[in-house]
Amino acid sequence: MHRVAARFFIVTAVVGLAFAGCGRKEERAATGGSPAGKKYRFAVMPKALNLPVFFYARTGAERAAKELGNVEVIWRAPESADPLRQKEILESFITQGVDGIAISCTSADLLNDPINKAIEAGIPVVTWDSDAPRSKRIAFWGVDDLKSGQIMGEEAAKLVGGKGKVALMTSLGAENLARRLDGVKESLKKHPDMEVVETYDIKEDPTRSAEMIASGTSRYPDLAVWISVGGWPVFVRNALDPIDPAKTKFVCFDTVPPAPELLKTGKVQVLIGQKYFGWGSEPVKLLAGIKQGRMPAEKKIDSGVDVVTKDNVDAYLEQWKKWEKGE
Repeated sequence: MHRVAARFFIVTAVVGLAFAGCGRKEERAATGGSPAGKKYRFAVMPKALNLPVFFYARTGAERAAKELGNVEVIWRAPESADPLRQKEILESFITQGVDGIAISCTSADLLNDPINKAIEAGIPVVTWDSDAPRSKRIAFWGVDDLKSGQIMGEEAAKLVGGKGKVALMTSLGAENLARRLDGVKESLKKHPDMEVVETYDIKEDPTRSAEMIASGTSRYPDLAVWISVGGWPVFVRNALDPIDPAKTKFVCFDTVPPAPELLKTGKVQVLIGQKYFGWGSEPVKLLAGIKQGRMPAEKKIDSGVDVVTKDNVDAYLEQWKKWEKGE
């Protein structure tokens, strides 16, 4: 008992000295020890401004900035996916000397040099959604894309009994989509009666996805299943109109509206959801921690995915309402 009391006294004394110390210590901000009045400007960059999934990432980033209290989020990207324009914007942030950068990479290898340049200039860089693993970025926050692709392949195989023709949809160049596609193909190898007849490059364009689906459905009238490793077809309501769900199933990434409603109508059978609000909030928190000397324990932080079907879509929509409210 005496030892416990002594320890408590020592801790109390140290705390008392800390609060009675010089004026600078009294001025420490509540957000982890940065001097009062110190503001951080973090550039948060999606692939494009016109993709609905990123609307929620912006909400998450701004919520985190408000919670931290000393962070300003600068949200900027090309209007539509444009790797060269994204590179230009990234380089402009380096020139401006922002305090940190969080980016979803449209083309990983194209951004290696500017990311490395930012790091060498003392600007921490983290990636989210789509990684640049061969760069010097400090950490990545998002789904394990290879595992996610494997899940998609297995879900598709269940829907068609492991048999039939398969069409794949992706956007070439993005690291996350390439890994998902690898995962899908790995899973399908376990089902030799499933044949991939074509892989379509959507170029990050939801409108183009509608054209590709119409073309593919016409070219392969006996198609058993589509697998889209990005959410382009479920970002618009009419892209899936050419598909007859009685004959052709659809497995797709992303669960943002109107995707769940398309699932409920039977146009889609399986959706794979990501942590969209977390895309914004977690990288902002990572950058704030790095600025205060706390380096991430892991280089790749797996956010996990949500597998949504007709059996759990209503529960998922209830959870979505809570995320929208910040609960």
